[in-house]
Amino acid sequence: MRRALAVIAILWLGLAPALAEVQLADPRQEQRARDLSREIRCVVCQSQSVADSDADIAKDVRAIVREQIAAGRSDQEVRDYLVARYGDFVLFDPPFKASTYVLWIGPFAILLVAGIGVALFFRRRAAEPARIAELDSEERERVARLLDGRKDGA
Repeated sequence: MRRALAVIAILWLGLAPALAEVQLADPRQEQRARDLSREIRCVVCQSQSVADSDADIAKDVRAIVREQIAAGRSDQEVRDYLVARYGDFVLFDPPFKASTYVLWIGPFAILLVAGIGVALFFRRRAAEPARIAELDSEERERVARLLDGRKDGA
């Protein structure tokens, strides 16, 4: 039993460095990599940043970010590299340009259309009692009889 545990411990200690992500030697560069990873969307999870995701692609993107920073690239150059590779969707804060107008204007357009729909609904609803007043005298008498519970005598 002890031998089995010893073998497992040796294997685990041997594999642990390979399973862990390689961090940058410079603490400032490592912090930049972590901060930048929080701004990048995981293309698999879509609602998580690559810093929070456990997906394989997120691990790859974190490694790319670290490689780019270690190579001396600025944060904007790293973002541009990732956008060129994965598209504007990879950024949590996509730029305002022709291809992203729907992302920026879409929610406001939906709210505007919904507001117009609600306004039209209430306007039509308010106009309905006015149509009842447009009945001629014969129709008014018939409505009154129906409301009183009498049958139509005509």
